[in-house]
Amino acid sequence: MIKLCVFDFDSTLMDGETIGFFAAKMGTQRQVSEITKRAMAGELDFFESLSERVALIKGMKLSDAKAIAESLPFVCGASEIIAYLKNKGIKVIVFSGGFHLATDAAQKKLGFDASFANYLHEKNGILTGLFGGEMMFGYSKGVLLAQLKSLMGLRTSEVMCVGDGANDVSMFREAGLKIAFCANEILKEHASVCIEKKDLKEIMKYV
Repeated sequence: MIKLCVFDFDSTLMDGETIGFFAAKMGTQRQVSEITKRAMAGELDFFESLSERVALIKGMKLSDAKAIAESLPFVCGASEIIAYLKNKGIKVIVFSGGFHLATDAAQKKLGFDASFANYLHEKNGILTGLFGGEMMFGYSKGVLLAQLKSLMGLRTSEVMCVGDGANDVSMFREAGLKIAFCANEILKEHASVCIEKKDLKEIMKYV
């Protein structure tokens, strides 16, 4: 019986990449998208690639970033699957290699229980191109999920994860039910279920 579900955020619950929306505002979307694509395919070190991408939004107003984060689009079925899981008594948590600006705004709308992500450093209301937080490395999701399992007294079989990219591999190793959602090939290799239809309600078939 599943007691904890961990979702990735970008391109899983949210339809796109948060930093891509930020980069569009700064005119650096093409560069950021190319780096993101390679990082999610497992071709680049996650920390190094995220550092490069965050540097490309240096100079952005924090107020602009917040406004974008508040209006991000969700994948079809996002609110329904979270309500469904919570109705079954399952804790729903989001792990994002992206940013709390986005996951905190999404939590208010989707109603998941908590999120772990990164923080964009700002000075005088302007992004500095630096960041820090809980999800900085390719292995961060796995490390944190192992800690949560210990804290909550959960067995691996009681945990499910949903993700799409290379930085989700580490958390898949800590879960019993591993759902690759419209995912990169590198993650599908570690999945117990692969969903290709871009509708999160498809997950209901397996829980």
